[in-house]
Amino acid sequence: MRKYTVLFAVSLVLLSAAAGAAAPQKAKAVQIKGSDTMVNLGQAWAEAFSKRTPAVNIAVTGGGSGTGITALINGTCDVAESSRAMEDKEIKQAEAKGIKPNQEKVALDGIAIVVHPKNPVKNLTADQLREIFMGNIENWKVVGGANKPIVILSREVNSGTHIFLKEHILRRGNAKGPEEFSPSALMMPSSQAIAEEVAGNENAIGYYGMGYISPRQKVIAVAKDAKSPFIEPTIDNVKSGFYPISRPLFLYTNGVPQGIIKGFIDFVYSKDGQEIVRKLDFVPVK
Repeated sequence: MRKYTVLFAVSLVLLSAAAGAAAPQKAKAVQIKGSDTMVNLGQAWAEAFSKRTPAVNIAVTGGGSGTGITALINGTCDVAESSRAMEDKEIKQAEAKGIKPNQEKVALDGIAIVVHPKNPVKNLTADQLREIFMGNIENWKVVGGANKPIVILSREVNSGTHIFLKEHILRRGNAKGPEEFSPSALMMPSSQAIAEEVAGNENAIGYYGMGYISPRQKVIAVAKDAKSPFIEPTIDNVKSGFYPISRPLFLYTNGVPQGIIKGFIDFVYSKDGQEIVRKLDFVPVK
């Protein structure tokens, strides 16, 4: 009787093990938040990576680079997408909470200056852009356009694109300068919102990452100064550094990536991951 009891117990253990082996593994969830410039890129990476690793669920949301960085600092996301480098004060805030920001440069981008297709203006210098976005040039006729008021569109202040354009165009590279966008500028919640407004407003001027370029807006060629050639934001011009409003795009993680996060970052750097960068009109780094 004891023999049969032992055999029955062993059988139960084996059946339990078999059942556990057959049970599907619980999907792992990865949260990616941040840059609106990069949100479509992040979603494309996530979709392709999830096809290779179906046990991983990746959620990608925008809201701006600042939103992603704040989420990383607060521990509410695994990866932050950012179209600007983290500031020293943000790194200190993160470290105070036990977060160790790790930066990964995953692509390059050019900030496209866009107007309505019917706007006759094709070229602008960096100084002309500065005066327009600060509100000092208020009429298109000043820069060769029609006698119509300029409607300035800008991203909100938590946007990495907003910060980059302010520091590199309005403040001419001085990050601590006093220059700001005109108080009359319409602050838009996303790059897509700027694209839609420019497409429907013949007097508007706005900006967004190269990945949003479409025939519904006209891209302005930009010159570094009055003596320089006018350059369009193309992959070759950004890669070569000729386009004057170019920048890197980043992913931030808490410490050196491990486990599934490392797998995702490795995929981003892979041939297939960088091909996604190219297909979405950004510039590969590898």
